[in-house]
Amino acid sequence: MSIFERYKARYDSKQEEEYSLQEYLEICKNDPLAYASASERLLAAIGEPELIDTSRDPQLSRIFSNKMIRRYPAFYEFYGMENAIEQIVDYFKHAAQGLEERKQILYLLGPVGGGKSSLAERLKALMEHTPFYAIKGSPIHESPLGLFNPLEDGAILEEEYNIPLRYIKGLMSPWAVKRLHEFGGDISQFRVVKLYPSILNQIAVAKTEPGDENNQDISSLVGKVDIRMLEEFPQHDPDAYSFSGALCHANQGMMEFVEMFKAPIKVLHPLLTATQEGNYNSTEGMAAIPFDGIIMAHSNESEWQTFKNNKTNEAFIDRVYIVKVPYCMRVSEEVKIYQKLLENSSLAQSPCAPDTLNMLAQFTVLSRLKEPENSNIYSKMRIYNGENLKDTDPKAKSMQEYKDNAGVDEGMEGISTRFAFKILSKVFNFDSTEIAANPVHLMYVLEQQIEQQQFPQETHDKLIGYLKEYISPKYIEYLGKEIQTAYLESYSEYGQNIFDRYVTYADFWIQDQEYRDPDTGDILNRQAISEELEKIEKPAGISNPKDFRHEIVNFVLRARAENDGKNPAWNSYEKMRTVIEKKMFSNTEDLLPVISFNPKASTEDQNKHSEFVKRMTERGYTEKQVRLLSEWYIRVRKSQ
Repeated sequence: MSIFERYKARYDSKQEEEYSLQEYLEICKNDPLAYASASERLLAAIGEPELIDTSRDPQLSRIFSNKMIRRYPAFYEFYGMENAIEQIVDYFKHAAQGLEERKQILYLLGPVGGGKSSLAERLKALMEHTPFYAIKGSPIHESPLGLFNPLEDGAILEEEYNIPLRYIKGLMSPWAVKRLHEFGGDISQFRVVKLYPSILNQIAVAKTEPGDENNQDISSLVGKVDIRMLEEFPQHDPDAYSFSGALCHANQGMMEFVEMFKAPIKVLHPLLTATQEGNYNSTEGMAAIPFDGIIMAHSNESEWQTFKNNKTNEAFIDRVYIVKVPYCMRVSEEVKIYQKLLENSSLAQSPCAPDTLNMLAQFTVLSRLKEPENSNIYSKMRIYNGENLKDTDPKAKSMQEYKDNAGVDEGMEGISTRFAFKILSKVFNFDSTEIAANPVHLMYVLEQQIEQQQFPQETHDKLIGYLKEYISPKYIEYLGKEIQTAYLESYSEYGQNIFDRYVTYADFWIQDQEYRDPDTGDILNRQAISEELEKIEKPAGISNPKDFRHEIVNFVLRARAENDGKNPAWNSYEKMRTVIEKKMFSNTEDLLPVISFNPKASTEDQNKHSEFVKRMTERGYTEKQVRLLSEWYIRVRKSQ
């Protein structure tokens, strides 16, 4: 099937289907979605979640405390927003059950560039998935069930067509009342159409924004009289009324109110009656217009605080269901956001040196965290990312302790993802001869932009501090490891030798036995064995050697049982791999001549250098980046 045929088939599948009122009621008998509320239809579009047992994943178990969490495929690319999405789905669940939430405005509250608008757009797109039924010709796409009286007809509809009484609202629009009079009370003359909500056609999905404070009126929500029709109809006649307001378009669907609290309070009043009573008044002297839909709003925290602090707005505040949408506070998830943004740009195929995105994510997350007491903010960032710091930072607290101390507003301020992506754009285009990104250019651009943004002095000093105190030193360490890994030819064999020796020493130390070196014949007592172990442990900053030795030996004993009595690979246990790498790379002076791009004294050195560059390019760097980063690393090492 060609693209044109597919397009036509898709278009045809969404065309309206017409039924008689009797046929519609027969459909209701077997299909609850035929009379379902907007919240129920949206829940059907969201679908069932994937249940994830976090206890099976070490990183997730630390983040979610071994709980079973739900992930909804409909929101698969909204990284680090599990809590906000869960609250949104809960809102729709409760509204679908007919609870208080059905009378409340869903309000997404969060900082700029935090993902509120993207969430709103996704919800509107999901709204389009499930069709609904409306009276044919109704300017507000009202439900056919509005034609019936709950007291007179409710029991019959429930008994004969399985339609629960709570769906019979008994409120017709002024347009439907006029048609009913024209039909002489014969409701069988009403026709019913099956429609798909549509953002493009404003069918059951609408968007409104605050206008000018001085001249905005409620007509943007409720519609207004159409002066062209006044020649034929009186002003209060429904056929003279233009049902062009967002509430009219969004009936049986969803209305999005962008930056809601920037609008004057008088404009917001129709929302109160629309949500609480299921109807609102027009600008003319007509009867009330029914509304059965979802009102979703979003704005930044500053507008919300201003609105909330005004005591005259209490009635409105009570009708708002707040879902906080903070910035992402997990480095691994923030990296996924950047990757998604890059994939949707022409930079998708441009080289990006290892650790570039991770460095930017660390910086932005640090800016969003609240400074902890008696602890290191860099450690807090790593704990939030689900890392285990038991052996490297004994002062690090649990995630729950950090969260309790930070309060409920953590993540509501800091560097936005939008700002971070603009930084990334500048980094990719920093070099006029190569569109590529690397961490050294990133640090330079970050420092430059912090100066240009003219942040308050306290914020400025804090951000520069994160760069100098954490980001730069950690990258020097990371790059050193990358360079040494690419340089060391017998890297794997060397690492395995250290691992095997450590396990042997630790085993003898635990058993409190002397050890005879098979090569030299020297006998080491427990104190001497401990000193040998410390030579490996100290470069890695192991704070509790006794526990660490027991842990490693226990791991090896279990692994040997499954591996024919052989030791496991040195890099198979994350903690030990890190310790060995730090031991291997504690001396870097031998490397500098080989990694330097200066002329080489011998062919052997030149070959070693060429091999080093080749291995670095295999690790994801361009040749130009290898030169830049190597020279930067040499400069930094010499200045230390």
